[in-house]
Amino acid sequence: MSCSNNLQYHFIMSEQSQHKNILITIVLMTLVIVAVAVIGTLSLKSEPETIQGQIEVAEYRVSSKVPGRILELRVKEGDYVNVGDTLAILDAPDVRAKMTQAESAENAAAAMDEMTNNGARKEQVRAAFAVLQQAKAGLDIAEKSYNRVQRLFDEGVVTAQKRDEAFANYKALEAQVKAAQSQYDMALNGARMEEKKAAAAQVNRAKGAVAEVSSYINETMQIAQMAGEVSDVYPKIGELVGTGSPIMSISMMNDMWGTFNVREDQLDGMKIGSEIKAFVPAYNREIRMKVYYIKDQGSYAVWKATKSNGQYDLKTFEVKARPIDKIDGLRPGMSLVLKK
Repeated sequence: MSCSNNLQYHFIMSEQSQHKNILITIVLMTLVIVAVAVIGTLSLKSEPETIQGQIEVAEYRVSSKVPGRILELRVKEGDYVNVGDTLAILDAPDVRAKMTQAESAENAAAAMDEMTNNGARKEQVRAAFAVLQQAKAGLDIAEKSYNRVQRLFDEGVVTAQKRDEAFANYKALEAQVKAAQSQYDMALNGARMEEKKAAAAQVNRAKGAVAEVSSYINETMQIAQMAGEVSDVYPKIGELVGTGSPIMSISMMNDMWGTFNVREDQLDGMKIGSEIKAFVPAYNREIRMKVYYIKDQGSYAVWKATKSNGQYDLKTFEVKARPIDKIDGLRPGMSLVLKK
């Protein structure tokens, strides 16, 4: 009996010890999990987020208003050009032909204007008078012929067709007399004011055409409008370029900025006029920059929320800042890093 009680006692004690060990194990595991979670949360909060951007530069494209063939390329990629430097020369034979036509039209208009203002010479007056007298003589004959044919028609000797032909010839010569009279009057008295104005307008129009073609000829020699570095040259010598086709791009190296796509929850402290510090990996140093542009509307969402975590979508905003600290050798495309 005593032995049975002892066995029962040891069994109960062993069972209690096992429960205690299990409880201790659960508590220790819970503490470890909590500790790991706390440490992870603290480490995540303490690690700064990185915003990467890049250096950009203002540039303009050199192009021609006229199509042509590249005769010369005076610069190459990487060259620095100043305002007024010749960049490229084009051959445009069509434009040269148009200039010849425009100059001929200008000369003709100027001659007509001079003749209109100066009036006709004596020889022209005499010639106009002779033409008028000849036309009157022809009209007199045509009138007599028509009257004779009309009498014959009335007598039934000739057909109506013959009578009509004689009448048509008479009216045609009558019109010639009127035209000759007008030419003689103009030669004798000079052009009317309306004709002088029309001749002057024709001269101005011809001069305008010459000026327009001259501007096209000037386009065959491409001149640098701004100082900068040649970043790209597109055609090769001998190739054809169309109207408005880019010939080269010029980067204005004195007009640089940094562009960042910033998540909206990282915009705190960023506003137009504020200073930020950006790290330049290429030179392993920080530079100060001043924010001058923040896009007025967010673009795409960089982080999508889910219903389970109860958070919300976050948009990005384009932010631009100009360097305050100048770095020699800073190039477009170099990376910039912000820590938030």
